[in-house]
Amino acid sequence: MKKLLVIAIALFTLNGMAQQREKRSDRKDRSEMRMDISPNDIADLKSKKLTLKLDLTEAQQKKVHALILEEAKANEKFRKERLANKDENKEKPSKKDFIKMQNLRLDQQIEMKRKMKTILSAEQYAEFEKMKPRDHKKRGQRNKKRNKQDDQE
Repeated sequence: MKKLLVIAIALFTLNGMAQQREKRSDRKDRSEMRMDISPNDIADLKSKKLTLKLDLTEAQQKKVHALILEEAKANEKFRKERLANKDENKEKPSKKDFIKMQNLRLDQQIEMKRKMKTILSAEQYAEFEKMKPRDHKKRGQRNKKRNKQDDQE
C-alpha cells in the first residue's frame, strides 16, 4: 500500500513539472510570433484596444493609430539593429549603452504621453493614465509568482 502511494505521488509531481515546461516553451513561441507582426498590424491592434477602452471618436482613432504606427516603426528599427549587433557581439551591453537605451526608451514614453494628451479629452486621458500602472502592477505580480515557481524547482 505504501509503495502504491509513493508511486502515485511520484507520478503526480512528474506530471506537474511536465506541464510547467510546456508553458515556458509557449512563451517563446509567442515572442517569435510578435517578431513577425508588422508595425501596421501592431498599430491597428493597439488603436482598436484603446478605442474600445476609451471610446475614441473616428478622428481620435486615426490620430492614435498614426502615433502608435510611428512608435512601432521606431521600435522595429531598434529591434533589427539589436538583432544585427547580437550576431556580431554576444556580450551584454555596457553600463553606458544600457543607460543610453533606457534614456531613449523613457524619452519615447514621455513624448508618447505628451502627444496622447493633445489627442485625448481630459476624461479619456485620465482613463489612459489609469490603464498603464495596472499593467505594470500585474506584470510585477506575475514575475513574483514566476520567480517563486522557479525557486521551488
